[in-house]
Amino acid sequence: MNVQIQSVKFDADKRLVEFVNAKMTKLDRFAERSTGAEVILKLDKDHEKGNKIATITLHMPGEDLVACHQSKAFEESVDEAIDALKRQLEKFKAKTEK
Repeated sequence: MNVQIQSVKFDADKRLVEFVNAKMTKLDRFAERSTGAEVILKLDKDHEKGNKIATITLHMPGEDLVACHQSKAFEESVDEAIDALKRQLEKFKAKTEK
């Protein structure tokens, strides 16, 4: 899967990029027909709620699946967004198999 990673308002370090790539590789096992993915890592101003936002867009044939999560750490945000995408993929597969 072709994964594009963008960091907004900060420079992502090598460890974070490797973490995201590893997680997306695992997600690729569930998304056999995926044509690519975009991961946007963004810093927000709201420090109380958690200012690290991860938005993942998974390009599937005929539809894009999008998940966004906000927390105090990028790793947690990415994990939660990928969990949400796995649930969306299950629904997408069920819908396309009918």
